[in-house]
Amino acid sequence: MKTAAYLVLTAGLAATAGAQAAGPEAGKWSFSAFGGVDVPTSGDVHSGAVAPIADLGPLNPALSGVGAELRIQPRSHERIYDVADSYGLEMGYGLSDSSEVFLQARYTHASPGSVTVGGAFVPALNTELPVFGRFSAYKSYGAEFGYRYFFMEPGSARPFVAARVGATRTDAINASFDIPDAAISIPDARFTKKTWSASGGVDVGVIIPVGETFSLTAQAGVRYVDKLDGDDGDIGGLGLGGINDDGKRFSVPVSVAARWDF
Repeated sequence: MKTAAYLVLTAGLAATAGAQAAGPEAGKWSFSAFGGVDVPTSGDVHSGAVAPIADLGPLNPALSGVGAELRIQPRSHERIYDVADSYGLEMGYGLSDSSEVFLQARYTHASPGSVTVGGAFVPALNTELPVFGRFSAYKSYGAEFGYRYFFMEPGSARPFVAARVGATRTDAINASFDIPDAAISIPDARFTKKTWSASGGVDVGVIIPVGETFSLTAQAGVRYVDKLDGDDGDIGGLGLGGINDDGKRFSVPVSVAARWDF
């Protein structure tokens, strides 16, 4: 985020000073490069399930003949993943001096995350052992078409609202599950498939003219990416098939952009 802001401000200082009139104009194109953060707010990476396991022997030979009950709890994006980085490019076309349509390409990345996903109740011990999960990085590539409306007259800082809709491809996610107290580990299990999902959102922001054709933009909004396709190849045999059929994500993107009108 700091790097993106620095690049934008540097570009602004390098822009040619002149009439402060950058912004939409009928028949005029614009190009923007933006960067910022994407803060997850809700939506589950996986749902919950209760799955009996008759024999833990295949997972740990020392526990042959010992049964257990997996008690997996829902876990959200904001609990598993930290704030994501988000970068992108945008092309716009002015409909008037107060409105434009645009096409935006966006990349979002969040580092791998770890969390306690539930417990394994072992009747023979009358205890529940914690189950830990580590999920691979969240990576998505989105393309969205939108409409933006500007308030106030050209020539000064102008607030705006925007709405967009499109599709996002999320890379496959793998997960490793561990029950340390039982010396059980399921490493690098397939969890979700590479998935195309519907996506969209709304934004509010402000455009600040710097030169005749250059401006800075700051905006924040709400973004939604629909559910992912689960991959039960490694966890279905544990009775956990279906917990990975959600994956929808609500987030708050915050970004700054450098914009050129031509």
